[in-house]
Amino acid sequence: MKSVLIRLLERERGLFAGALVIAAACIALGVPVDFALFALTLAGVALFHHHTLPVALIGLGVIVLYKLGFTGFKTGPGLPGLALHLAHEWVILANLLGLLLGFALLSNHFEESRVPAALPRFLPDDWKGGFVLLLMIFVLSSFLDNIAAALIGGTIARTVFRGKVHIGYLAAIVAASNAGGSGSVVGDTTTTMMWIDGVDPVDVLEAFVAAGVAIFIFGIPAAMQQHRHSPITRDAAAGVTVDWPRVLIVAFILIVAIVVNVVVNVRFAELSDSFPFIGAGVWAAILVAALWRRPAWSLLPGALKGSIFLLSLILCASLMPVEKLPAASWQTALGLGFVSAVFDNIPLTALALKQGGYDWGYLAYGVGFGGSMIWFGSSAGVALSNMYPQAKSVGLWLKHGWHVALAYVIGFFVMFAILGWHPNAPHKARAAGPATPAAAPYSAS
Repeated sequence: MKSVLIRLLERERGLFAGALVIAAACIALGVPVDFALFALTLAGVALFHHHTLPVALIGLGVIVLYKLGFTGFKTGPGLPGLALHLAHEWVILANLLGLLLGFALLSNHFEESRVPAALPRFLPDDWKGGFVLLLMIFVLSSFLDNIAAALIGGTIARTVFRGKVHIGYLAAIVAASNAGGSGSVVGDTTTTMMWIDGVDPVDVLEAFVAAGVAIFIFGIPAAMQQHRHSPITRDAAAGVTVDWPRVLIVAFILIVAIVVNVVVNVRFAELSDSFPFIGAGVWAAILVAALWRRPAWSLLPGALKGSIFLLSLILCASLMPVEKLPAASWQTALGLGFVSAVFDNIPLTALALKQGGYDWGYLAYGVGFGGSMIWFGSSAGVALSNMYPQAKSVGLWLKHGWHVALAYVIGFFVMFAILGWHPNAPHKARAAGPATPAAAPYSAS
């Protein structure tokens, strides 16, 4: 066994050495060093998936040192420029940290409520049970944060599949949570950003055409994968009694998150970039509810490690010199979905809003659903991988979650065939300009 591990490590080192050679060639051809370093960080995460946190932190450190020594930051050179950059990004990072940690406790409340153990009474007994569960996650995510939807789905799956959840099905849970929010201005951070910026919610709604097709394309194969791997529990465990106080606690925390998100971004948009309101709201609800039922505080250290990993990648992405996108077109919108699998979708969306000329439903679908193609491509994927560490392999995710990428492409072109490409008219008729789009609470890639 030891010799096998050594050979695998040597192979990974060899592949990473190849990535170094490719990066050096790209730099010689004019690719900015910043992008090459970020690409190497992502390659390291993909290859050394048992050491993702150290790889992400090392990558972040190297990128920061390079920018300190050579290029400076968008906000200025040296340490002052770095300080200004962090001052601009801290609300997004703090919101995401609050959501990832808070929803880890929420998912445990939901599991302890024993609702997942009672669900087999209502889900079909064969592969269709797994598919119905994905549909439930899709619907939940249309009005909940996608992290919460993914964790609730993962909690149910762990119970009804007796802890044996296939990686392809985990990819489908993440895809369902991201697809469900792509057409709703309260279901995903990127669509909320569009709403704040003046995009009509009806223009975003058309993303559900693509998302509705996509969930059948990835959902049915994933449900069949899961059924072959570990069939759904046919009957609820005898004597299961739902702990309704915990159910009410889950509902209370989710309602607080939704209300804070909507109120801050609609009524007080000018303040949304000054404080992590949604993360603070979730934690205020958790602490109040703790007077009734004690949360599983022991889960926080593990969730914190996964959260720091994602925050490191988001911070790396925010340091990239992305000042403009290609001309707005359906091809660009399609490509942004693939870019979103490895790149922070908040700056991508902000740039697209500034550029204009998009059919916003396509953009919402691309940046909202695209991150599902890789496990660290969205916050929902990172949160779920904290629950299921076996998902932290890009190779296995792509191999067994092949249906997600296929669904993304087919859904996109079905929407294109039905609706066509109709760039929306300028939407910048705002009376008293709201906060910058990037200040919206981060919830999904």
